[in-house]
Amino acid sequence: MAVTLTINGQSISAAAGLSLFDQAESLAIDVPTSCRKQGKCKECMVEVVEGMELLSPMTEAERHLKGNFRLSCQTTVTAARGHVRCHTMRRGQMRIERHALGLPVSYQSIRLNPAVTRDGSRILIDSVEVARSPGPIYGIAMDLGTTTVVLRLLDLETGELIADTSFENPQRFAGAEVMSRIAYDTEHPGRLLLRTLAGYLTHAIEKFPVDPKSIYEMVVVGNSTMRDLFFRQSVYTIGQTPYRSITEIEMVEGRRTTTALVQSGLRSLLPIHPKARVYGAPVISGHVGADAAACMLAADLVHEDRLVAIMDIGTNTELILGNKDRILAASCPAGPAFEGGAIACGMPALEGAIEDVAVEADGSFRLRVIADQRPEGICGSGLVDILSELLRTGRMNAMGRFEDGEARVTLWRGAHADEDIFLLESDVNELAQAKGANVAGLHVVFSAYGIDFGDVDAFYLAGGFGRHLKVDASKRIGLIPDIDAAKVVQAGNMAIEGATIALLSRAKRQELEDLVKKVEHCRLETHQRFFDYFVEGCQFKPVEAIPCAR
Repeated sequence: MAVTLTINGQSISAAAGLSLFDQAESLAIDVPTSCRKQGKCKECMVEVVEGMELLSPMTEAERHLKGNFRLSCQTTVTAARGHVRCHTMRRGQMRIERHALGLPVSYQSIRLNPAVTRDGSRILIDSVEVARSPGPIYGIAMDLGTTTVVLRLLDLETGELIADTSFENPQRFAGAEVMSRIAYDTEHPGRLLLRTLAGYLTHAIEKFPVDPKSIYEMVVVGNSTMRDLFFRQSVYTIGQTPYRSITEIEMVEGRRTTTALVQSGLRSLLPIHPKARVYGAPVISGHVGADAAACMLAADLVHEDRLVAIMDIGTNTELILGNKDRILAASCPAGPAFEGGAIACGMPALEGAIEDVAVEADGSFRLRVIADQRPEGICGSGLVDILSELLRTGRMNAMGRFEDGEARVTLWRGAHADEDIFLLESDVNELAQAKGANVAGLHVVFSAYGIDFGDVDAFYLAGGFGRHLKVDASKRIGLIPDIDAAKVVQAGNMAIEGATIALLSRAKRQELEDLVKKVEHCRLETHQRFFDYFVEGCQFKPVEAIPCAR
């Protein structure tokens, strides 16, 4: 009996002596690499879901990897029988939110005023010549997330979106959340996280339909850790109380006037023009990073009279509340559960992910799968749905316990037991704690502002996860406040929208720089009622308005 090798859902009988990389190639699976199977570039990672014990021992080239990750070029199947299942860090096209929705401004509506301009054949950045070329001028906006990376390529002379792409952040080998990445970067020399990401970015940029050397500026947004790792900053201080970026510390000490970062294309290890400017948008404070700042720009908070909230639910949920007069912000350490991490059958919103779940009258499950493929796992919106449906039908109580006494609920049965898709009670516990952190953040920020949940005029759900949630299901399980659904705007990727606006307009970029300095940061960990709010938020019930002083 041979070993069955399944890579990215495609199966073959494993060939003796061939690396996983070679066998992936035989299946026409694109495995990222820059060193052509020498173990040097660290890009050809696979995550082994099953059968790690059937593989060859770790090599010296793999010593940087943690958990179930291997370099495919270094790994062979050594057992005679069994099943190895793994996937690359590029399992298929990520579901991209091309435009943010329901916002007062968009990148298409602003006055085009980029920092990169042309004077004949001279290419200028803020009036300083960096190149001579008669060709087009391009820029990139990047949302660098803990779990996913989104890129937009734009023509800086017309403002036209030329292409976009996205992929899983390959830094996941160092852990699913920011504190793990901070610990890894602190303990491992050689900037392996940056080098690995730069390799994946290089492949993505080289696939754009333009000469990479015609890209002269890049705007990067992301949480404080992701942004600082990309700009070669030490992230040690972000992992220690009071959780501040080096740039924030230096600004407080008067050694800089902004938390924004700038470096060249060459220093970024990317194939763009070597003198291109790579601009890291300013962070707000602590873990409330440049992605949250970009969301404020996309929401046009500087001109907003209404009271609005912005919630970007993810590994590190950002919450912003206010208007042009006052803005509060907080970071909620939710963890990776609602992005599929730490969940037995969880996965990002890739092809094959269950994204929609409904319980029929006979108790069976009706599923919708991204790209209508055979289910491979459950993504965040599917997890919210199944929790809501189990709660609605009485199969789960408010404490997250299955009422039938079983330890798991099976959503889909595969041809073999190891292909079943299911939800465990332990998964529900992970999701409860992630939700609890978000709810605690909501209570702290709204009470600090002195308003109830129902007082907001608009509640923006940012990000791909927020875009695809069912609002009623989210309110039922207590993921978002129990407010009028008409106030909830599922706005999509507000961070990439804000980054794009900053790329296309110097005036808007300055507006962003000024805006972040007005924000009041609410530190959840020091709030006297945080733990009470957290415990309450772990229950699966609607989040009611909180009493507050008027």
